Amino acid sequence: MEKTYSKFRFSQEEKSMMQDAIIQYFEEERDEKLGIIGSENLLDFVLELIGDKIYNTALDDAKKFYKRSLEDLESDYYGLYKD
Repeated sequence: MEKTYSKFRFSQEEKSMMQDAIIQYFEEERDEKLGIIGSENLLDFVLELIGDKIYNTALDDAKKFYKRSLEDLESDYYGLYKD
């Protein structure tokens, strides 16, 4: 079953991979043991805290990309005109 975080949807496999990465980070960088529940709570907190900002930034980046692509398309279109 998928759980929704803000505007994000993650499969159980994706969520498990993120939790494993959090657990590994705490063990390697902080020399702390973090369990499954703790990693899930931390993941939920971080996504709630910054998830919308990351999502909106990605949307803005996609809009800029498509705007440039449309400008290129229009230029290419007029380049096909014959004199």
